[in-house]
Amino acid sequence: MAVYAVGDVQGCYEELRCLLQQVRFDPARDRLWLVGDLVNRGPQSLEVLRFVHSLGPAAQLVLGNHEVHMLAVAAGVRRLRAGDTLAAILHASDRDELLGWLARQPLLHVDEALGYCMVHAGLLPGWTIAEALERAREAQPWLLPPGIAGVAGPCPVEPEEITEELSPALRARAIIGAFTRLRVCTAGGRMNWSFKGPAEQCPPGFAPWFAHPTRKARSLGILFGHWAALHGQTQVADVFALDTGCAWGRSLTLMRLEDQRRFSCSCQGVSHGAD
Repeated sequence: MAVYAVGDVQGCYEELRCLLQQVRFDPARDRLWLVGDLVNRGPQSLEVLRFVHSLGPAAQLVLGNHEVHMLAVAAGVRRLRAGDTLAAILHASDRDELLGWLARQPLLHVDEALGYCMVHAGLLPGWTIAEALERAREAQPWLLPPGIAGVAGPCPVEPEEITEELSPALRARAIIGAFTRLRVCTAGGRMNWSFKGPAEQCPPGFAPWFAHPTRKARSLGILFGHWAALHGQTQVADVFALDTGCAWGRSLTLMRLEDQRRFSCSCQGVSHGAD
């Protein structure tokens, strides 16, 4: 059995199938981990979602910000944005089955036996793996109606830190933001939601979440996506960036966990950009 982890697919179904053919992926034998953002931007989000759903226990995914956005749209607390390619899912005959399954997927996946955990965007420097799991369990129920209105609906001021003083909804919102949108933060855990550039251009006082010397989550390798501007590189031995910008027309990347060998497939892309 081989376990593979793939970066942000974002509706690029043909590229995903290309990668799986490269490694002769067999769902009866192998396992596929997906770092979130299966959908949106690319041309075949419905096909991607149906395919991953059809893999059953052979697939393990975590939610990304595009899944959270789609669940919010489906619940009526957000509107579709320019560049979204979610309409086929939202109008599909099996919409309810697919969205119900998706809403039950975790924000964080941990496999101590394999020595890896997987998250879409990142882990705050102050979290151990055990603490991150606690935060994921705390926030997960808010992704279902009616709670999703509090964590994905309009918000006058987006919380930048996770504190006890926040209301339960705002605290869950900040936790979900950390798992699905984090790129840079301070050592103390204050998050910057606007920065999307290369790691070397971080705003003053901020650093990539994985680059802080005080980072506590070091017991397992960490797989993540979300940050295409990293081009799949972190310069940190135990942290593996897998978003190589398929939605930007670059490539889709797959990593075999046992030896960390990477495979890639060039993408035609849709050039909408992704976040």
